[in-house]
Amino acid sequence: MNKESNLLSCYKHETIEAGCDEAGRGCLAGPVVAAAVVLPKNFTHPILNDSKKINEKTRYLLRKEIEESSLAFAVGIIDNEEIDKINILKASIMAMHKALDSLKIIPEHIIIDGNNFLNFVRLPQTWFSKGDSKYYSIAAASILAKTYRDDIMNKLHQKYPEYNWAKNKAYPTKEHRQAIKEFGTTPFHRMSFRLLDEQLTLNF
Repeated sequence: MNKESNLLSCYKHETIEAGCDEAGRGCLAGPVVAAAVVLPKNFTHPILNDSKKINEKTRYLLRKEIEESSLAFAVGIIDNEEIDKINILKASIMAMHKALDSLKIIPEHIIIDGNNFLNFVRLPQTWFSKGDSKYYSIAAASILAKTYRDDIMNKLHQKYPEYNWAKNKAYPTKEHRQAIKEFGTTPFHRMSFRLLDEQLTLNF
């Protein structure tokens, strides 16, 4: 255990273990993005942690370190149209599958942030509540998922600046919902989601 971050290097020793996490599940637009990371045994880092606890500039610095230090990493992306077809929970699982299937190393065990709400993969797995604050590989996956999704939303912001996705990343902020009320939806909004709150819906 690293004394500064208090994260653990792995859950099961003597196995090839991948950490997995997703970003964007609660957003009103854009894709859900998952990442899978296999780190070296006994990996430690002084500041690597849950992506939500780290500022944007540091997340991108950590992404470079993670990609250089990992034994394998991959990202899976499911777009908003597919999310609307199959629902966000299934889409999150599908994104994780895509990331895991793209790893150049086949893991023997997977540790995942969240609750075991759906049957996941053929491989042995363990789910952890707030796992991105407990294990380095899940934290690393959270950093990759978050930054790769942010890259997508930053590019979409250039096309749809009125929604300010460069700042809110399409989360259901007051600003984002007000923009939907004023400008309507884009091809990247998740139409199966409640895009406006009750007060705005009454006036829509």
